Amino acid sequence: MNVGTSGRRVFIARLAGTGVFDPLGEKVGKIHDVVATFRPGAAANVIGFVVEVGPRRRVFLPLGRVTAIKSGAVITTGLLNMRRFTQRPLETLVLSQLFDRVVTMNDGSGEATVIDVAMEQRRPRDWVLSKLHVQRVRLSSLGFQRKGETLTVDVSAVSGLLTVDVTQGASTLILQTEAMKPADLADLIHDLPEDRQLAVAKALPDDRLADVLEELGDDDRVSIVSRLDATRAADVLDVMQPDDAADLVGELPVEQAQSLLALMEPEEAEDVRRLLTYEKSTAGALMTTEPVILGPDDTVAQMLAAVRREDLPASLATIACIVRPPMETPTGRYLGMVHIQRALREPPQTQLGTIVDSDIEAVPPSVHVATVTRLLATYNLTVLPVTDEDGHLLGAVSVDDVLDELLPEDWRDYDDEVTDRLMARSIDG
Repeated sequence: MNVGTSGRRVFIARLAGTGVFDPLGEKVGKIHDVVATFRPGAAANVIGFVVEVGPRRRVFLPLGRVTAIKSGAVITTGLLNMRRFTQRPLETLVLSQLFDRVVTMNDGSGEATVIDVAMEQRRPRDWVLSKLHVQRVRLSSLGFQRKGETLTVDVSAVSGLLTVDVTQGASTLILQTEAMKPADLADLIHDLPEDRQLAVAKALPDDRLADVLEELGDDDRVSIVSRLDATRAADVLDVMQPDDAADLVGELPVEQAQSLLALMEPEEAEDVRRLLTYEKSTAGALMTTEPVILGPDDTVAQMLAAVRREDLPASLATIACIVRPPMETPTGRYLGMVHIQRALREPPQTQLGTIVDSDIEAVPPSVHVATVTRLLATYNLTVLPVTDEDGHLLGAVSVDDVLDELLPEDWRDYDDEVTDRLMARSIDG
């Protein structure tokens, strides 16, 4: 239905993720959020959309440049300002900030939680927030909250919609982000106000939050972990990759770090403590203690099963480190590596010891990241094993951890324009 038709109502939960197209039908992005402004005594005006135009890149699309809002498509004039979106003080992000907010019903019937918001058209290119879909909050006889009936009411029928509540949940917002990759969810969380960051973090399962923390910058993840319940924070650290957990713990105040380490599972905490002893920018500081580790008598079938693990980062799945027992780091003597491509060309019953590559030497934990980078590039590897002076496997450095070390600390905040300038400077230099 064209924007020119009055009385159109669109619920924003359904609008989220909708494709944005230019007049020729080319997709230019997708709706990430809706931007509204509230004025005392007046309806909240919808002024535009936050549009995701690429990985970690969101721009503002003013409503004046929208020619139609149809089922499954938002049509624009084709003109998009590619400057990264920055929320202004008087602007409200409907999906990110209003969903899950607890409001008070003006008829005296109690509180309700916002689970959707409708925008309604009054005139061409003039939309307002008109309706709230809410769920009543009921208290059990023991004082616990439980979900009540759902109903759709006018925005004017509630109070407290703009009141920031530190206890505001995030279940509805989480439902909108289930399909997001951890890096994209981390980018969304980075853009949220601090209270919403914490609400989303609390609502995520431990493994999902661990993946997100691994993708966040130091400031954001330290802020989130510092405000989580200590037991919950320790549980999340337990399921993080050991090197990422060590990086995070190393950014915390010493007293808090020691407290969290004491709450972690002993084996996981021991790995983190060991990684914290290595000097910054060395293989030891960058490595994970949990690469794929197998014995020479294990088979190709066992290796394929090991690299198929859902929690294994893709970069670590390209090789298996072959060692003598014990199989936990520090292991027995390191024998070499088996490349996944070589394994795929062998019968399933082939023993790994017969196809091991011992030509690429492991590095000591003290070697600088520059050497690790050169070796990864020279041998086209995504993982490089790390051994001690006696040849015991300590862990492995993956290419993604090397990139994190080499890129500027604020690389996650770079937009494409800044990246292009840096690349041009590098080429000119």
